[in-house]
Amino acid sequence: MTKPIKPRLSSSQIWFLSLGFLGIQGGFALQNGNASRILQIFGADVHQLSWFWLVAPITGLLVQPIIGFFSDKTWNALGRRKPYFLLGAVLAFLGLIFLPNASVIGNTSSTLFGLSLVLWIGGLFLAFMDASFNIAMEPFRALVGDMLPDEQSTQGFGVQTGLIGIGAVIGSWLPYSLTNFFGVSNKAPEGIVPDNVVFSFYIGAVLLLGTVLLTIIKTKEYPPAEFEKYNDVKEQEESKFSDILKDFAKMPVRMQRLGWIQFFSWFGLFTMWVYTTSAIATHHYGLSPDDNHSQAFNNAGDWVGILFGIYNAVSAVYAFFIHRFAKATSRKFVHIFSLVAGGIGLISIYFFKDPQLLWIPMIGVGLAWGSILSIPYTLLVDKLPKHKMGVYMGIFNFFIVIPQIINGIIGGPIVKNIFGNYPIQYVMLGGFFFIIGALLTLRIKEPLMGENKV
Repeated sequence: MTKPIKPRLSSSQIWFLSLGFLGIQGGFALQNGNASRILQIFGADVHQLSWFWLVAPITGLLVQPIIGFFSDKTWNALGRRKPYFLLGAVLAFLGLIFLPNASVIGNTSSTLFGLSLVLWIGGLFLAFMDASFNIAMEPFRALVGDMLPDEQSTQGFGVQTGLIGIGAVIGSWLPYSLTNFFGVSNKAPEGIVPDNVVFSFYIGAVLLLGTVLLTIIKTKEYPPAEFEKYNDVKEQEESKFSDILKDFAKMPVRMQRLGWIQFFSWFGLFTMWVYTTSAIATHHYGLSPDDNHSQAFNNAGDWVGILFGIYNAVSAVYAFFIHRFAKATSRKFVHIFSLVAGGIGLISIYFFKDPQLLWIPMIGVGLAWGSILSIPYTLLVDKLPKHKMGVYMGIFNFFIVIPQIINGIIGGPIVKNIFGNYPIQYVMLGGFFFIIGALLTLRIKEPLMGENKV
């Protein structure tokens, strides 16, 4: 008997389905744009930054498959995925409040293993915040697969990417906007995070919790019987937590190939997030690597927030057209084009001497980011067993976090010993990794319909 087709959702339903991702990405953007800056204010050297950033992918590696597995198995009054949105949102709210205030709790004069106590506390709050983002984030991907029929999946992930972009623009631009439009100071004593960053984190916390609550209120998940009807699920009760490794070993060939594309793409992204502030402060503002408290350093940090907001704005606009672009060409072509544009963008940062012109390379980075957040998932979702959508989305996250872990381990020594703590060339290297990801996309076969293995 042919299984029933999932009902199509209205445009407003698709928007509310992913609205919480706007707030999550707003918080994530605040982390991406300001965590390195905050850690340097707390006393971290440039080559130590990637080691502190390791907490982000490691928590993702541990948290996302576990959350994916349990969200596949959860059915309660709140729903299937929604309990995890709520838990993650509350914890992330707290992390956003605590991270910029680590200096209130710790003391810069106290040290542990050669690093200031406040730096250790900041790293701990960074880990807490990132784990919370991962708890909230992973089920949103699976929710789109749960709720949308196949013909709406590209649109659903495109809207999700657009909302991610909007949230990221808000989060990225908050510090600069609070200073330049509302007069909030970006000056602070040595070792203290400026008020414009602190209040940006407070606003981001409220935005995150509020948008996730709206998704919870406005989205009705399918109850078990209805979900099984639409997805022809028979094995729901049989999967065990220990099956995660078995599922990893049995992943479809297309998922393996997409994994390598993700590996090189996210290696490049991690490079950009960790080192752009220091790269621009040293290469474009002429500062020394150990200048982490001057007014010029804070100005550079605020400007990096604007640049990150620009690439996220580009990705947000791109997301609303990407499914049409893919329909006119192919998903494979769109991803190749976008990653090449992003690679050229990162590489070209070196050649723009005026920091005010760095918005130009960010256009290419925005195209890459928009595609990375949507196209791999649209290529993947129809090859996954529906009753294990969450756990496979968590496993797919391995290909996001593992390159970041590797980069976090080797990036600091490379920047210190090869580039003399001037990381602009390492940021350029991230662009070359984007281009490698584009070349690997050639291995994905199209047309995709009717494939058995790839």
